[in-house]
Amino acid sequence: MTTTRRPRDAARVQPEVPIAAVDPTEDTSAGSSADALASDRDEAGVPVHHGWAPLGVRRRWMEPFLLAILTGGPTHGYAIIGELEQMGITGGAVDVGQVYRTLRELEEAGQVTSAWSTEAPGPARREYDLTDAGFEALDEWAAVMKERIRLIGEFDGRYLEWVARDRRTRS
Repeated sequence: MTTTRRPRDAARVQPEVPIAAVDPTEDTSAGSSADALASDRDEAGVPVHHGWAPLGVRRRWMEPFLLAILTGGPTHGYAIIGELEQMGITGGAVDVGQVYRTLRELEEAGQVTSAWSTEAPGPARREYDLTDAGFEALDEWAAVMKERIRLIGEFDGRYLEWVARDRRTRS
């Protein structure tokens, strides 16, 4: 299976610009490729995001990890599961069914392709690969994740300030 990779460049770094928040009532389920994940785009067209708005169905949290793993090229399901476990994204074993359901939804959305491969010894394996739409979705997820990192940092800073200040006064 051949694949084309989109070149990365420094212009794709997310700038810090104020943007509008996502409508949390909007359904952005994986089946619709027309729905953007990020809340806006900057002047260069790079996805940017603001706020911690829900992004459709609950299991979507796995999508950015699957897309990121697939940037390395065609990969079969159990290798993907191994990578997810190595990342430690769950408190225990990765839900295999959830991985395959999410891969199927990404394929239906045109972000992933799959094909049977018999190159390795043993039984045929289905290999998954990113499409251009998958790379675009990964860019969107990167904007969302960067904003969530910022928000977690905000929370952590305020929490630590509260702990330092308020717990001293309670003693």
